[in-house]
Amino acid sequence: MAGNHMPVRPRTVVIGAGFGGLWATRALAGAPVDVQLLDRNNFHVFLPLLYQVAAAELEPEDIVYPVRGILRGIPNVSFGMADVTGVDPASRTVKTADRVYPYDFLILAAGSTSTFFDVPGAATYALPLKTMEQAIALRNRILGCFERAAQEDDSQMRRRLLTFVIVGGGATGVEFAGALAELIRGPLAKDFPALDCTEVRVELLEAQGSLLPGLPERLRAYALSRLRRIGVFVRLNAKVSEVTSREVRLEEGLAIPTETTIWTTGVRGESIVRSAGLPIVRGERLAVLPTLQVVGHPEVYAVGDIAYMEEIGRPLPMMAPVAVQQGTAAARNILRCIGGGEPLPFRYRDPGVMVILGRNAAVAHIGGYSFTGFPAWALWLIVHIYKLIGSRNRLVVLINWAWDYFFYERAQRLILP
Repeated sequence: MAGNHMPVRPRTVVIGAGFGGLWATRALAGAPVDVQLLDRNNFHVFLPLLYQVAAAELEPEDIVYPVRGILRGIPNVSFGMADVTGVDPASRTVKTADRVYPYDFLILAAGSTSTFFDVPGAATYALPLKTMEQAIALRNRILGCFERAAQEDDSQMRRRLLTFVIVGGGATGVEFAGALAELIRGPLAKDFPALDCTEVRVELLEAQGSLLPGLPERLRAYALSRLRRIGVFVRLNAKVSEVTSREVRLEEGLAIPTETTIWTTGVRGESIVRSAGLPIVRGERLAVLPTLQVVGHPEVYAVGDIAYMEEIGRPLPMMAPVAVQQGTAAARNILRCIGGGEPLPFRYRDPGVMVILGRNAAVAHIGGYSFTGFPAWALWLIVHIYKLIGSRNRLVVLINWAWDYFFYERAQRLILP
């Protein structure tokens, strides 16, 4: 790019106000470049706590922050609330329903969406947990099932209403299973005293032989034991063959009657990349060079879930720390190109993994050291409070967690539009 004719103030378009796009935009603040950030929503979602909205532990506004508030005071950055409909690398333009945005550099940080692995009925009947709308819909479904069960005389129908099947034993599935079990055994048991709690089941299905693949065996065993102790029915080596409106069927032939199937396994890149003619690899993600530039398009960078990059023979995980670091690195490489330099290869600095399992219980693997129980739980709380954007959000989340911890009560048990 250094040899190309560059405008006095190059134009950079960033697609997506998630972790990757937002941190890339922040890294370009005050630089000699005009930045246009585009997102279909006018807020940033702290995705690591999204499952707590679905489990009635937090309200949606507790984990979101207005994008314009984050960018306030940055004169070289503009924000547009728009759904990107296409990217044309040939003309270097980004298209929305109303406008066309030209660019000299493009950062694709559109994130990911759920994939259902061609399991029949899953896309139709399973409830994913990737967006705020999905989290609210899932909370409504869970609370609605309890309301319906409280008025249901047929015992088989009542048990089906009170069975919740979670597909996927990764971090999201495990954390949501623990939060849901505590919601059911605590606040909802008090709200619905006429219901028999022994009829309520939370089933967690994992296709592999253990939960939380990638973590040390001791942590995986602890997570399995802890979930079973708080009433989660965990099935390992349980591959889903079909999802219907009334049951989940496994390859082994078992059918689990349920009205609610939660899909927390499998993600793919957002569909915007398919229409751009850019090189797509496994999981509908973009192939990137070590510099995070898209193969064949040095002016286009991809970061976060939408970028496929390997280190030590394995793809980088689709997690917030990866997106944050890649977004910052892509922005710095753009500034190097503007200054006539060469972009540098990206190296991921693994901050570790933490997974909460409910009250006083979590697992953490940081810097080669493993923690379980209360120390891991306390560390998880501190880190997530610190990472939240906005002082108000930190305070409100801390108060809600404290209220739940000391009084075994959740105030967010509302069925809302």
